[in-house]
Amino acid sequence: MTPDAINERDADDERNSESSDSSYRVPGLERGLKILTEFSPREPVLGAPELSRRLGIPRTTVFRLLQTLESLGFLERADKDRHYRLGVAVLRLGFEYLSSLELTDLGLPIIEALRDETGLTTHIVIRDGRDVVFVAKAQSHAPIFSSVKVNVGTRLPAYATTHGQVLMGDMTLEELKRLYPEPELERFTRQTPATVEDLYERIRDDARRGFAISESSFERGISVVSAPVRNDTGRIVAVITTTIPRQEIDASLLDSGLVDKVRRAADELSQRLNFRPGNGSNSGSKYMKALGLK
Repeated sequence: MTPDAINERDADDERNSESSDSSYRVPGLERGLKILTEFSPREPVLGAPELSRRLGIPRTTVFRLLQTLESLGFLERADKDRHYRLGVAVLRLGFEYLSSLELTDLGLPIIEALRDETGLTTHIVIRDGRDVVFVAKAQSHAPIFSSVKVNVGTRLPAYATTHGQVLMGDMTLEELKRLYPEPELERFTRQTPATVEDLYERIRDDARRGFAISESSFERGISVVSAPVRNDTGRIVAVITTTIPRQEIDASLLDSGLVDKVRRAADELSQRLNFRPGNGSNSGSKYMKALGLK
């Protein structure tokens, strides 16, 4: 097939995509972004044939998209063959996004103070669809607690983590079913919810308490205490969490008021985001009512 014929075929593909969607999407841009999202820590290197198969895009189109993304710095060659990995431009965009988040600017001094008060590594975590993303970190100075290696940008499955369950504390069962339409959820440990209904019950319990404690529920040897952060509309937008590199949390840590310290830090960040409990529409009461908690 000649280059002109290939270009015409790809142009037809794009016209067909546009005609089937009433929105103002740009198929080429959409395809390029989908390619970038296929790369992950589990699969940092991918080639055109595999990307073509996964995305259902003609291989010639994938080659052109890969070369374009490479020229812009979003991808780089992993070897002398046709395999690619994410480039530095993706990292630059990630840092620009994080620096634009008001809650990271306002929250970093808070989690640093929490780190200093507890001696533990602390994070701010947000939800991005079905994942949680760590957007800020204050590393513990104590050697006994400094082994926590979860860094900014780490993504984990929301439903399987305490962070995600707290972040979904405003969601109704119907909303959860739309997010997780599958009949069963992949289980990472015995404590992972098996179904959306199980997940909903877990979320309700955490919402009633206003915090969550997890002991090796997602990763063996890692325990956490997390509390929700709300914005001026009353919605949960983040969690503040402390991480203990132990299978169980020592009683001495809990006796020292660890839960209250984490909750106070989360409340302080909520206040800086203009959350005011009891101020009518600015409170989270309507969301608590939707969950049957009020």
